Parts: sequence; C-alpha cells; structure tokens
Amino acid sequence: MSEKIIGIGSHHPLDLFGVNDQNLDRIRKSFPKLKLISRDNTIKAMGEEAELLVFEQKFSLLLLHLEKFGKLALSDIQQILDPAWEPEEETELHHSGILVHGKNGMLIRARTVNQRNLVKSVEDNDLIFVIGPAGTGKTYTAVALAVRALKNKEIQRIILTRPAVEAGENLGFLPGDLKEKLDPYLQPLYDALKDMLPPQKLLSYIEDGTIEIAPLAFMRGRTLNNAFAILDEAQNTTRNQLKMFLTRMGTAAKFIVTGDITQIDLPKHQISGLVHSQKILSGIPGIGFVYLDKQDIIRHKLVIKVIEAYAKDQ
Repeated sequence: MSEKIIGIGSHHPLDLFGVNDQNLDRIRKSFPKLKLISRDNTIKAMGEEAELLVFEQKFSLLLLHLEKFGKLALSDIQQILDPAWEPEEETELHHSGILVHGKNGMLIRARTVNQRNLVKSVEDNDLIFVIGPAGTGKTYTAVALAVRALKNKEIQRIILTRPAVEAGENLGFLPGDLKEKLDPYLQPLYDALKDMLPPQKLLSYIEDGTIEIAPLAFMRGRTLNNAFAILDEAQNTTRNQLKMFLTRMGTAAKFIVTGDITQIDLPKHQISGLVHSQKILSGIPGIGFVYLDKQDIIRHKLVIKVIEAYAKDQ
C-alpha cells in the first residue's frame, strides 16, 4: 500500500471539503478503494498506486475549479469525478498550466499570462531569455520547467548557475571553504528545488550529478549535452561571461537565461551581458525572449509598490 499527501494551498478546508465534510464524503464514495484523511490544509490518500494516480489527477481538477470559480458544489464534484467526464477546453488549458506536483502535493504552475508565455516559448525554442523585475517568478518557473523535463525524461540532468557578483556587499572575508562562500549566491536555486522535489530525492540527484548547482565560472570549457541549463541573475554577467555560457550548449539541450535589468550589480564601466544580448540575439530563429512586468509579481503586494517607487525615482 502506498500513500500520498496533497496540499490544498491557500484554500480554506471548509470551501473544499464542505460543511460537516459533505464534499469529502462525496469524494470518498468515488474512491472506495482509498482511505482518505483530511487534516488542516492537506489530504492523505492511502491505497494502490494506480488508484492514487487517478485520485491525484481528479483532486487537482477540483482544486482548479475552486480556484477559478471560488466555490465547489456537490454537483461540481459529481461531474468532475465522473470517470466519463472530459474537461472543457478552457479548463483543460487552465489545467495544462500545472508544471509539476511539488512537495506535499503542492501544485506548481504558470500563474500569469507571461509565465504561460514562458512555458510556450520553451516548447518552441531551445534558448530562452526571460527578463523582468523581482518577484515575477522568472527563476521559479524556469526551475519548474527543468524539473518537469527531468521527470518526463526529456533531458538527463539539470544545470543551475549564477554569477558570483556581490550585491553591494563584500563576502570575501566570510569564513569557510569555497562551497560555503558560494552557497549564499546559490540559495534561491536550492529553495526552488526544495519546493519541487522530496528532500531525499533532491539529495540523491545532487550527489549523483543529475542536478548540479554551481557558480558560472565553473561552466567554462564544458559541453552540456542532454541538459536543461538555467543561468539566473544574468544581468550580472559581462558580455564575455554570457557568451561563454551560451556556447556551452550541446546536443538535446535547453537553455534559459533569466535576469532583471533594473538591478545590475556590475561595476559601472562594465556592460551587462543580458542587456547586450537583447541587441544582438533578438530575431534569431530558435531563440526566444519573454518579458515579465509588474502584473506578473506574485510576492507580497507591497513589492509592486516598491518597484513602482524606485522606477519613478530613477
């Protein structure tokens, strides 16, 4: 017997499971071979693997319906759980926004129009530049796409990298070995992966090299075949550094370059490689540019106001 724990996100349990668990009782009747237990913001399902897979797919559709319409009636549950029911095209498109099922059943998906444009661009191109302000999900969505490709066996490994440029701080005198000095730069990449993979699986992938997280300087001289490579914070690369990374692309590879051109930490006399790339690489077949803006910000609502204030001041 297997078990799966699925989170219900920000939904209130009462909205999903109903008064006195009447919605949950209806779900249980549709899956008599499973034992379903709701607790706080999760539901635990126990049973055979094949039945769990069907349950997870249907439960995802219930969550999507609740998110879209703000309510979940018994009639909705009955329709969605009917084995013969097929989602309408609009619902199916909405459902296709799910990239991976993360830790504790978290649904990780493209949440905005421009994030969905990124997903489409990855399907159409092998090299994609993603440019936008903080909080728009550039890195998170890119990492989710890489994890999806790995799970679907479209690639054999994931390479995540960042330039080790100090954002107005001097970390050179911090204690520790090279890895300990560099980990603060790479922590956002670890954070994203921890949402998308179980801890032991992530550790295993890192130990056997299936997932590699390393500073940009470590990419020099390599050829990345059958890999999904992401260069994050690319606004802090020089022209030569970005050229070096892009020319690592091997066969059956996907490359995503992300950055925020409003937060460049390079010395003033150096031109950002990301800014330069927009001028010379736009329009080349197979290379996509996706732009995100304040409408895509999914962090605290004050982040939008902060970005607007700084933009106005500049």
